[in-house]
Amino acid sequence: MATEQPLILISNDDGFQAKGINDLIDMVRPLGRVLVCAPDGPRSGQSCAFSVTRPLTLTLRRREPGVEVWSCEGTPVDCVKMALANLCDRQPDMVIGGINHGDNASVNTHYSGTMGVTLEGCMKHIPSVAFSLCDNGSNADFSALQPFVSGITRRVLAEGLPDGVCLNVNFPKPSADGTAPYRGLRLCRMSKGSWFNETTRFHHPRGFDYWWMVGHYRNDEPEATDTDRWAIDNGYVAVTPTRIDVTAYEALQSLKHLEGDFACQ
Repeated sequence: MATEQPLILISNDDGFQAKGINDLIDMVRPLGRVLVCAPDGPRSGQSCAFSVTRPLTLTLRRREPGVEVWSCEGTPVDCVKMALANLCDRQPDMVIGGINHGDNASVNTHYSGTMGVTLEGCMKHIPSVAFSLCDNGSNADFSALQPFVSGITRRVLAEGLPDGVCLNVNFPKPSADGTAPYRGLRLCRMSKGSWFNETTRFHHPRGFDYWWMVGHYRNDEPEATDTDRWAIDNGYVAVTPTRIDVTAYEALQSLKHLEGDFACQ
């Protein structure tokens, strides 16, 4: 009796046409059956948002042996929810977000639609991984990522991940000549950072002001060597295990007095 192929569900926040997601399909299709459900256009910064005020539709974009590609006009999380409810014939063996055009390290983890995909899969108890490249270019070169993407995907399919934990994988931009692109892989924590000057104001010729959300990132612990930001800046692939449970366990005891302050008499 033939063994059933693993089912890999893929989505992103750059849209189904993006080079990153199409290169990802090629990298993982030898490892299983690939089902893609991705936004019909860019949805960066959507995090875990999903649609509650408008209906959604699905559009089949491509079907060939081992690969099926659908688009949805919703958010990245909408795409995962729609795929799980309407396109998957069984629970996927893995959910992958990416490959994102741009990094999702440090606090970007909280804003990222690519991480939204991965967190949604993780909340559904499916082993889930996000892949991102520190290159925002629409024609970014993802070729150096292939052995890492294939290797990590293969290991997760074989071994799974702890329930409630997903992986956030960020790749530095390879050198222009492509030689020795990465020094290796580092397991690391999320670095502490912040964005500043996040809005830029302009005046429209018709008499009103408008703003673009832009901003600059600052590493708030540049000397720390155990973070994703340090790994990326020093040529390593950064792998950050990320939890769904955001409870601050260390604060439970220090805030215990609140129970007494509000106890019923």
